[in-house]
Order: sequence, then structure tokens, then C-alpha cells
Amino acid sequence: NARALWAIGVAIIAVVWILFTSVHQIGPQQRGVVTYFGKYAGTLDPGVRLTMPAPIADVTVVDVQKIRTDNFPVGDGENLTLTGDQNIIDLAYSVRWDISDPRDYVFQLAEPNDTVRAAAESAMRAVVATTTLDQAIGTGRTVIEQRVAELTQQILNDYKSGVRIQGVAIKQAAAPARIVEDFNAVTAAQQEAIANLNQSRSYAQQVVARAQGEAASFDKVYEQYKLAPEVTRRRMYYETMEAVLAKSDKTIVETPGGVVPYLPLSNAKRLPNPEAVQSTPAPAAVAAAPQPGAAQ
Repeated sequence: NARALWAIGVAIIAVVWILFTSVHQIGPQQRGVVTYFGKYAGTLDPGVRLTMPAPIADVTVVDVQKIRTDNFPVGDGENLTLTGDQNIIDLAYSVRWDISDPRDYVFQLAEPNDTVRAAAESAMRAVVATTTLDQAIGTGRTVIEQRVAELTQQILNDYKSGVRIQGVAIKQAAAPARIVEDFNAVTAAQQEAIANLNQSRSYAQQVVARAQGEAASFDKVYEQYKLAPEVTRRRMYYETMEAVLAKSDKTIVETPGGVVPYLPLSNAKRLPNPEAVQSTPAPAAVAAAPQPGAAQ
């Protein structure tokens, strides 16, 4: 009769329902979080597992080996961040994470993805705020990535989120596109200032070294002067006169009997001008005729 058919149909549906909600296939990379009437009852390991049927028991399956990646910013937008020396950079980075504790992941976080993103962004801004611009766009990226990963993990641990941060990778750290030309100009000016400073230090070292050499030479001359003042004074006089007369025109006159001969100085051989020698070829020198009683 109809009543018997209804009873058989209900029994079949109940059996199917029990089998469907009591038998759970958990994959090797998965874990099943079991709750009885909403209260945590345990975690299912990989394999075929049995629980009470729904709605008594409920099983939430999570993948604990999958590496999830969140990119900042989403899409092609800007992510402007303030550095510790009051500069603005456009920062793009990614955060990789997985599930370390399925129970905390299911029960402690209402929106796990949003929580991880908020924690990572807060940590990045906090770390960059203590970093200079040169460090953020240069060799300090590795340190920033490590500090952000540690700070993000600390925040999530305080939440008891069951999330483990695998790493942080900075993809881009540069000046905003709107001020990139000004930024490049400032960078060029800083490099020029450093180059000028290095050049000035090099020149100062040369001047100091030359002055020290001259002082050491003077000390040696003074030591000789103390041993033989007259000899040293005469030698210094000869050396000075040699240095002065070597760069000037000279005419030496011997006057026997006190008679001064006629000297055609306009035709005398003169020393060439060093500047003229460097700029134009020197003409052939014409020797002046020797004059009686005079030597050139």
C-alpha cells in the first residue's frame, strides 16, 4: 500500500543520508575539522573516516599543504608607502602562506584571507616606516622581507589564526610614476655630490701629502744647517740662484780694463717661451755673431 511505500522510501533516503554525511574521504594534503552541534570534536587525518551523520556532526575539510599567495596591490594600481626619511615609494610585494593548525584556522578567523592581507599590509607599512629610501629600493630589500615576515607571523600568532607565513617577496620598490623624473634628478644630484666630495677628499690628501713632504725636506735641510750653517746657507743660495736664472735670459760680460763694450741685446739669443713652444712650432734659431769681449 501507499503507506508502506512511503516508509520504504523514507528509510532509503535516511540510509543514503547517513552514508553520505558519515563517510568522509580525506586526501593526503587535507585535514578534516569535526564539530558536534558546532563544538570542536577532533581532526580527521588522511584516509576514509567515519563520523556521526549530519546535522549531529559537521566536517570542514581544509588543504594544509597548499601554498596560498596574496599580491599587493591587487591589479595594476599603486601602493604608496611612506619611508622613515619622509619619502614615498610605490611598493609591490607578495606574501606566501599555508595552514599550520586546521582547528585554529577554522574557528579563530571568520575571514582568513582578509585577515592575512590586513596583517601583512600593516607589517609592511610598519617596517618601511623605519627604513630609509635607499634601503627600500636598494640592498635593504632582503632585510625588509625578513622583518615583514616575522612581524606578520607575530600578529597572526596573537590572533591564534593557525596560519604560517612562508615568505615575503618585494617585486617592485620605486618612486611613484608621477614624480619619477624629479626622483631621478634628485638621485643624479646626490651621486654628483658624492663624486665631488670624493674628489675633494682626494685633492686634500694630495695637498697634505705634498705639504708633509716639503716639511720633511725642510727638516732635513735644517738638520744640515745646524751642523754647518755657513756651508748650508751658501748651498741654498746657489740652488736658489740656479732655479731663478735657469728660467731667464742671461748675458755675461767680461770687461778687461774697465771698458764696457757695445752689446746688441736686441739680437741676442733668448730662451723660448714655453707656452709659445706648445702652441706653435718654434722657428729655427739664428745664432748671433759673437762680439769682441762678450760671451752669450
